[in-house]
Amino acid sequence: MTAILVAFFGVVISVNMLMATLAVRTFGGVVVENSYVASQEYNRWLAAAKRQQALGWRIKPGVDAARRVTITVSVSGAEVSGYAEHPLGRRADVPLRFSRQDGGFVSDRPLPAGRWAVHLVVRKGADEARLVETLS
Repeated sequence: MTAILVAFFGVVISVNMLMATLAVRTFGGVVVENSYVASQEYNRWLAAAKRQQALGWRIKPGVDAARRVTITVSVSGAEVSGYAEHPLGRRADVPLRFSRQDGGFVSDRPLPAGRWAVHLVVRKGADEARLVETLS
């Protein structure tokens, strides 16, 4: 009976430790300040996403060899702004300024090594598209 109890609790503890380790290593850190307020804004966010999708803009972010953020936008005459934040908030946000280069946009500074959530705003006149993309 002692062996069965030890084996049972050994399996339970081992599985819990494995799951906790996997959760900590893979969770991207999506956190809101106030979940109630976020739930109240949900329908507004969906409407904004539909308006943005109706624009038909294709926005493709990436990182070049020098770790600068590159943006390709399908609409001409657009302006891009944004910042990069560490998914778990372990590092300070990195403000990004973009200049036109090679038919797209390139950030003025490289991203530090690691995974970053890049928040972009693409504007042309009164139209605006927002995008959050995880880049490594």
